[in-house]
Amino acid sequence: MKRILMGIGTAAGAFALAACGTSTSAAPAGAAAVQAPAAGGSGGGVAAASTATPRCTTADLEVLLGKPAEKNGAPGQFDVPLTYRNTSDHTCGLYGVPGVDLVGPDDATFGPVYHLPRVDNGVKYNEVPAGTTASATITVVKPAAGEPAWTPAKLNTIPPGRTTALTAKWPADLPVLRQDAATHPGSYVNGILADPA
Repeated sequence: MKRILMGIGTAAGAFALAACGTSTSAAPAGAAAVQAPAAGGSGGGVAAASTATPRCTTADLEVLLGKPAEKNGAPGQFDVPLTYRNTSDHTCGLYGVPGVDLVGPDDATFGPVYHLPRVDNGVKYNEVPAGTTASATITVVKPAAGEPAWTPAKLNTIPPGRTTALTAKWPADLPVLRQDAATHPGSYVNGILADPA
């Protein structure tokens, strides 16, 4: 009986972790993305109809990194806009949390790739017409004086629901404090938000 109860508790714990929306695993970015659920269900026909639009494929998109900006009230923590532009000739759905890997010099402890945890705080559903954009924000901690500096050369990002990455050059003047093993790291990627037209 104890084994059955422990198994139920383990399954419930795994479900709770899956529902929390962040991932700190070392799997390739995008392989285990926590996706925002699509709108619809028992609510009404409008949301259900809109979710019929296929998700954006990697081939539909290009990625651009914006200028880093220090967060108000959080010295040393920077937000970097991660913008996806729909370069196709059709509307597609882009929602959930993208996978993001920072790739740089080989760190003696953690290696050359920093897999950023994900925070599922974006829109539940979002359509991106041809030629328009949607964005997520990457939040990173810059090393303080005396802390080891690690500056990525590039960023690989996998759009939600996909397995193929897009690449962008990382800002050369923004080193990152590696927190791969931290329980609550200050570096992470946020969910996708709709951009104004």
